[in-house]
Amino acid sequence: QVQLAESGGGLVQAGGSLRLSCAASERTFSGYAMGWFRQTPGKEREFVAAISWSSSSTYYADSVKGRFTISRDNAKNTVYLQMNSLKPEDTAVYFCASRRARVGARRDFEYDYWGQGTQVTVSS
Repeated sequence: QVQLAESGGGLVQAGGSLRLSCAASERTFSGYAMGWFRQTPGKEREFVAAISWSSSSTYYADSVKGRFTISRDNAKNTVYLQMNSLKPEDTAVYFCASRRARVGARRDFEYDYWGQGTQVTVSS
């Protein structure tokens, strides 16, 4: 059964940090690229970051480059999103996704499995 479960969301003040985790079943993780997306009400899902299966390549949206870091621990079937210098505009539901490919992608339709999301709220 496909399983992706995000955790680590919450409420933080602007300038603060959070680390999101996404635990995956081996079926949805081993050899797969992983991505993080976010969505706010009334808007389309937005690409945040992606990482290749070997961690050799990472990709970021311009809006988070230099502030967010994606990483993965293949031994733990877990991908992380370290978010620093958070801004109110980072407030969203954050989703992790896995892709049946070695390299990441920026478009949500290129991903095959999705988690339920975790809320991140940044207060000003």
